[in-house]
Amino acid sequence: MIKPGVTTRQIDALADTFIRDNGATPTFKGFPGQNGVPFPASVCTSVNEQVVHGIPTDTPLKEGDIISVDCGTLLNGYNGDSCYTFCVGEVSEEVKQLLQTTKQSLYLGIEAAIAGRRVGDISYAVQHHCESHGYGVVHELCGHGIGREMHEDPMVPNFGKRGNGPQLKNGMCIAIEPMITMGSREIGILSDGWTIVTRDSKPAAHFEHTIAIHHGKADILSSFEEVEKIEGKLY
Repeated sequence: MIKPGVTTRQIDALADTFIRDNGATPTFKGFPGQNGVPFPASVCTSVNEQVVHGIPTDTPLKEGDIISVDCGTLLNGYNGDSCYTFCVGEVSEEVKQLLQTTKQSLYLGIEAAIAGRRVGDISYAVQHHCESHGYGVVHELCGHGIGREMHEDPMVPNFGKRGNGPQLKNGMCIAIEPMITMGSREIGILSDGWTIVTRDSKPAAHFEHTIAIHHGKADILSSFEEVEKIEGKLY
């Protein structure tokens, strides 16, 4: 569905229908914001310089845009949370490289999620990979524990030192979500109280998996498989 001319409000309507038709509830819709304004949609649709929490609108997507679609659901008493950044039509090689590096950093973070290690090992893996490619790592937003609630302890930053932070243990479920910028890591928030943007207006990418630490290592509970069948090997 993601192509030039489609609006993010149309994407949200499709997601809402799909979630409910499969017996789940979209947890983002009505989620309370720090400013008291509930989130008005079922998915976050963040375009180009929007890092996260983009509110769906009637503005059509354009050739060369990128859009991250972040989705949270509640099913059978448990939460899931995942995000993928899509290309809209043909995207510049420079932007594809940002997406590739961000996605790679997610899997490096997951590889570091080993029982007995620390949250900082995940954080370091993400930060080192992205900064070594010259990208900015957002500090103000992070991954999180997940389970009966959408956001639980521990917080999982995308920057940090190896060996620091809470210890990782079998049975822990966490959402790892690198939020990476092409330029400066500095961010701001729009007047809607939700949408986070890069201050320099350069693009940002966001990928997220929900994982469980099981038998000493990470099992990935969410999946990009269907997305990547459609997307192919774009990056």
